[in-house]
Amino acid sequence: MEYRELGRTGMKVSALSFGASSLGNVFRKVNEADGIRTVHTCIDLGINLIDVSPYYGLTLAETVLGKALNEIPRDKYYLATKVGRYGESTFDFSAARVTASVDESLRRLNVEYVDIIQCHDIEFGDLNQVVNETIPALRRLQETGKVRFVGITGLPLKAFEVVAEQTAVDTILSYCRYSLNDTALADKLPYFQQKGIGVISASPLSMGLLTNRGAPEWHPASTAVRAACAQAAAYCRAHGADIAQLALQFSLAHPGITTTMVGTADPENMVKNAQ
Repeated sequence: MEYRELGRTGMKVSALSFGASSLGNVFRKVNEADGIRTVHTCIDLGINLIDVSPYYGLTLAETVLGKALNEIPRDKYYLATKVGRYGESTFDFSAARVTASVDESLRRLNVEYVDIIQCHDIEFGDLNQVVNETIPALRRLQETGKVRFVGITGLPLKAFEVVAEQTAVDTILSYCRYSLNDTALADKLPYFQQKGIGVISASPLSMGLLTNRGAPEWHPASTAVRAACAQAAAYCRAHGADIAQLALQFSLAHPGITTTMVGTADPENMVKNAQ
């Protein structure tokens, strides 16, 4: 496994990291024992960054992950979770809510601190509130030792810049923006590097678009994009290749992206991803 510095945090994280949303039955119903085994497999493979959120499975992902982490020494992994998003359309970035949210997550995860606390999907909140209320509240928690670093997550890249121009953030988690069908994140990397912000790229398979199975029904991609990705997958199959493998290799190959996050609740899949 290759390890890279995450911005100015001093954390050396694995090039491949684990997105634990899958433990919350986000993509399919998951057997809890398989989910726990997947977390242990990640650690065995040298994957040392795990990301989750109270939103995934409405606290289920954090709860299952907490059971898995119970059996793993705390110095074996870096842990990231989120605040601000609690349901499909339930958002609360107030200082009081995010402060309470961190304590709730720590209890579910069975840990005394998280390495990165992130404002979840900031584009759905008021960015002024994120800058002036949410992040200052998380910085106060940082002083207590409950969180080590503060980050932001979302889909539109512009939202990251709006926040980063007004306050210091340690990390950004961008998803679906550095993949075979969308490389927009690459253009922003010099900006993040200049500010010393660590870059986490998630969903290299574009939430299922770049797989043989194709995107789930709820996927926001247009009919044209779905068709193009299905055509690309068929082309790969015809040449004896798996589009998912190619997509993951492509996303991992960019030296400016510290870590690429993948999610699965299948231990065998995780081994394949690492290979």
